[in-house]
Amino acid sequence: MARAGKRKDSATSLSRGFGLLAALGVLLVLAGLVGLVYTAVATLTSMLLFGWLLLTGGVVGLAHAVQARGTSYFWLGVIVAALNIAAGVVVIHLPHATAAALTMFAALLFLTAGIFRLAGGLVVRGPQLGWTLLLGAFDLLLGILVLGSWPSSSQYVIGAFFSLALLFDGLGLVAAGYGGRRVVGLVSGKGGSKPVQP
Repeated sequence: MARAGKRKDSATSLSRGFGLLAALGVLLVLAGLVGLVYTAVATLTSMLLFGWLLLTGGVVGLAHAVQARGTSYFWLGVIVAALNIAAGVVVIHLPHATAAALTMFAALLFLTAGIFRLAGGLVVRGPQLGWTLLLGAFDLLLGILVLGSWPSSSQYVIGAFFSLALLFDGLGLVAAGYGGRRVVGLVSGKGGSKPVQP
C-alpha cells in the first residue's frame, strides 16, 4: 500500500509539473501573439533584453576573470567581459540603431542562403530538388523584401522573428505539457488497475 501511495504521489507531482509546463507555454504563445501585433514594441523589447543580457554576462565574466587572476585565462576573460559590457551598453543606449544593423545582417544572410540554396540545388539536383529550390527562392525573396525596405523594416523584422520564436516555443511547451499529463494519466491509471503485491 505504501508503494502504491508513493506511486500516486509521484504521478500527481509529475502531472502538476507538466501542467505548469503547459501554462508557461500558454503565456509564451500569448506573448508571441501580442508581439506579432505590436512588432515595433517587440523589436525594442528584444533589443533591450539582448543588451541587458550582454551587460550581465559581461559583469559575471569579469567577476570570474578577477577570481582567476594569476592564470593564463585572466586577460582573455577580461577582454571578453569588457567586449560584452561595451556591446551591452551600446545596445541599451542605441536599440534602434542596433536593430537596423541586425536587420541588415539578417537580410544579407537570407540573400546569401537563398543564392547558395538555388545554385546548390541546380548543380547537385538531389532527390529534394523541389524543396531546396522552394526554400532558396523563399530566402531570396525574404532577403530582397527586408533589404528593399531597410531601414524602416528594422522596426518590425527583429520583433516579428522574436515573437514567432516565442509563439512556436510556446506551442511546443503546450504540446509537451499536454502530452506529458496524458501519458502520466495513462500510466498511473494502468498502475492503479493492477493488484498491489504484498
